Amino acid sequence: MDVECGAGESRVMTSATDAPENIADHASAAVPHANDAAPYGGGDPYADYRSGDFAFTELVDLADRRLGAGVIAANDEFFAERENLLVRDRAVFDPEHFGHKGKIMDGWETRRRRGVDATHVFPAPEDHDWALVRLGAPGVIKGIVVDTAHFRGNYPQRISVQATAVEGSPSPEQLLADDVKWDELVPPTPVRGHAENGFEITTGRRYTHVRLCQHPDGGVARLRVHGEVVPDPEWLDTLGTIDLVAVVNGGSYEDASDKFYSSPTQIILPGTSRKMDDGWENRRRRVRDTNDWVRFRLVAQGAIRAVEIDTAYLKGNSAGWVALSGRNGEAGEWFEIIPRTRLQPDTLHRFRLPAQAVATHVRLDAFPDGGVARMRLHGALTTEGAAELRRRYTELTG
Repeated sequence: MDVECGAGESRVMTSATDAPENIADHASAAVPHANDAAPYGGGDPYADYRSGDFAFTELVDLADRRLGAGVIAANDEFFAERENLLVRDRAVFDPEHFGHKGKIMDGWETRRRRGVDATHVFPAPEDHDWALVRLGAPGVIKGIVVDTAHFRGNYPQRISVQATAVEGSPSPEQLLADDVKWDELVPPTPVRGHAENGFEITTGRRYTHVRLCQHPDGGVARLRVHGEVVPDPEWLDTLGTIDLVAVVNGGSYEDASDKFYSSPTQIILPGTSRKMDDGWENRRRRVRDTNDWVRFRLVAQGAIRAVEIDTAYLKGNSAGWVALSGRNGEAGEWFEIIPRTRLQPDTLHRFRLPAQAVATHVRLDAFPDGGVARMRLHGALTTEGAAELRRRYTELTG
């Protein structure tokens, strides 16, 4: 399959932050090795890693494997497999780890491209490698991180990112067909080696797949695609009863008193927690008569009928008591859904509500502190909520 990346005209306006602390200066393209990191000299491989500070990373990663994302195809993965791009943990570097094809790298790495003959030894300007990523949850992309950790002199000279919206479960061949339109989110842009390269995106459309391109070749350790989930209203309508706060259905965390150990977004991820840090855990609270809390926005206005709160793997550090409150609308008054209730460690708790609670937001209070692995709010969208979701979906896909 032959793919053009960064060629042609995009249907939408693109935006990528290009401040020096975020991504490589475009002027560095005139100095081919200006963005190289120093060769590894021993000790901590992250000692000279150039990290970024991007506000959009507070948003859910639409390319999270836990949401169902996957790297479904790549034109080349000679040195390191494409699937490494979506591994949740940060990349690992072992200077002594070699295989039959060369150095084993924790990322996606392609072979060195060559020219067509002895007179033209360098690849053509348009030559590039590519990887196709299915987003775990379709949505509006707000920011992209291309992490080149440990790729110090073998990172791509430039990268570009495109996105498309194709419903269902398309194959790579279907996605790369001539009738599929790809929008350019990040034009071919220099990146730094052994660094976190961030790009702010302002297209304001809903996408299902992204394509990462390396110009002309090289290695990328991790890819993160942060944004806001926009579910298909027809699917939620078919399901009827849904988890009204789940990330995959469009729920999101808005704010929290503490996120010292982990992001509150993990409370509303799919599946069950697999280890202690796979939920929300705050630091130990030392101020009396205070407590920790986290606030969520539901996918849309919904009627909550039952609640699940799970403290899996939180044994000596689970929340002692919790309470759940709801609010209908941004200016609505908070009302009680579940009164302050004792929790057991490493246990799934189920609450059947005596009457359905209509809300657009909920707040989970933990007393005095501690962790919660997962929370589910089972119910259905109201007529008003379903109409609001359908309007938003139409605006972002039309």
